[in-house]
Amino acid sequence: MRLSSRGRYGVAAMYELSTYGDDQSVSLKEIAKNQGLSLSYLEQLFSTLKKERLIISQRGAKGGYKLAKPPQKISVGDIIRAVEGPIEFSECVGGAENYECNKSSMCVTKDVWQEVNDSVNSVIDNITLQDLLDKNQKKVKG
Repeated sequence: MRLSSRGRYGVAAMYELSTYGDDQSVSLKEIAKNQGLSLSYLEQLFSTLKKERLIISQRGAKGGYKLAKPPQKISVGDIIRAVEGPIEFSECVGGAENYECNKSSMCVTKDVWQEVNDSVNSVIDNITLQDLLDKNQKKVKG
């Protein structure tokens, strides 16, 4: 199992956006350049992130995008779910609509998938953009 480019690029772009602080709007062109990402792909991702209210856009000469909330209030999980959808390792533990497993009562692996699902969600929900900023600051310092 591998996280798609949507999730990886979404987190990278949101991290880049968080480096500019609360007051400064940043153009997609600048984010694309700094992160080495496709501008057209970022446009698609940012459309989704805007719908999910993780970013806001500003028009005009100093327009661009900025975070809709402080970086400590946006988790990696928020970003990944916004661009990828729910994280589910198996239909039987993800809560997929209208999914019924006729082996559920005797399934020996369901508990494993539930534990994996819960663990991954816990990790990504407990890492914020602020945590990423702090980690990078430590790397830069030494």
